[in-house]
Amino acid sequence: MLGAGTVGREVVRAFLDRGDALRSADGAILELAGVAVRDVAKSVRGGIPEALLTDAPAHLVADPDVDIVVEVMGGDEPARTLMHGALSTGKSVVTANKHVLAHHGLDLETTARRTGAALRFEAAVGGGTPVLGALALDLAANRIDAVRGIVNGTTNFILTAMSAEGRAYSDVLADAQRAGYAEADPRGDVEGEDAANKLAVLARQAFGQWLDVRTITRAPELVAGGHGPLGITGVTIEDITAAAAQGLAIKLIATASRDGDTVLAGVLPTAVAFDTPLGRTDGVLNRIEVDGEPVGRVAFAGPGAGGPATSSAVLGDLIAIARGVGSTWAGHPSVPRLLRASRPVSSETFEGPSGLRYPVLR
Repeated sequence: MLGAGTVGREVVRAFLDRGDALRSADGAILELAGVAVRDVAKSVRGGIPEALLTDAPAHLVADPDVDIVVEVMGGDEPARTLMHGALSTGKSVVTANKHVLAHHGLDLETTARRTGAALRFEAAVGGGTPVLGALALDLAANRIDAVRGIVNGTTNFILTAMSAEGRAYSDVLADAQRAGYAEADPRGDVEGEDAANKLAVLARQAFGQWLDVRTITRAPELVAGGHGPLGITGVTIEDITAAAAQGLAIKLIATASRDGDTVLAGVLPTAVAFDTPLGRTDGVLNRIEVDGEPVGRVAFAGPGAGGPATSSAVLGDLIAIARGVGSTWAGHPSVPRLLRASRPVSSETFEGPSGLRYPVLR
C-alpha cells in the first residue's frame, strides 16, 4: 500500500478486520505486506500496526515478495514514478489516482501491456460506483455514443447550496471548506480539473481512446464572445435564480460524445431541467449516464468520494487481480496515441444575467 489517508486507511482497516474474506480464485488469502506513509508515528496512532509501516515507498515497491501495489497517495509525483516502476517489473497496480491516469494513462497502459501486469483503476471515477468495469465488460457489445454526468461532489454541493439557500458562490465555498467538502485550495474542484481528469478516464473506457486532458473544455462561453472563468467560478446566484424561473438547475456536467472520428468533451456549468435525474441529483452525490446502441441509456449513481465508498472499488480491484480478471480496460485494444478533444456543441443555450452562456440539457 502506498498511502494511508482517507482511502488508504479504509483499505488497511479491511485487511485488519476482515482479511479472511479477501481471497483469490483458488482460495488463497491476500496478504497486506506493507504500508508506505510519510509519518509513521501518526499512522501508528491511527491504529495501523507499526510492523506494517515504512516511510520508504520505493523500497516497498521493489520488494520481491510484493505482487500488487496499491497507490492511494494521490498527486502526480512520486505516485506516477512508483506506479511506472511497479508495472515495469511486472507487478500489478491498483490506483484511485485520476490525475496520474488522465495525464500519464497512455504511458502506464503501454508499460502494463508490455510486461503483462494488470492495471486497475475503478476507484478513479465515481468512488464506489462501478461504472468503468461496466463500460469495459457489461456494455462491451454496445457502441457507446455519449457519457455525461455529475462527477465532482464538491461543486455539486456548492451549486445545490447556492440554489437552496440563495447565497453567493464565495459564501457557500467558504462553508464547504469549513465542512471539509472543499480543499483549502479548491481550484482543482471548482475550476473543473478534477472532473476533466475523470472524464478522460471515462472516455478511455467508453470510446477506446486516451484523450489529451489539456484539450477538454472547462471555460463556458460568454454571451459577448470569448470564454468566461473556469468551471463554476463564474456562476452567480442571479444566474441560478434566472435558470430556476425556467425550470432549470445549474450543474457542473462532464460530457463526452462521438462525432465521427472526433470526441467532443467538456466540463461546463450546464442548465439542466429540474425534472430529469441529473437535475434532481443534489449534494455530494454523483450520477453518470451512458448512451449506447443497442442498450439505450443506462445510469450509475452513488457516493462519488469518501474513504469507505472509494475503498470498496480499491478492494474490488484487488480481488479482480487475484482472480485473474486483468486490467480495467479488459478486452479494449491498445491506444496508439493521445487524441485531442474538440469543444462540445449545444443546440440550446441559456444566457445568464452574469453574461455566461450555459448549454441546456433536458
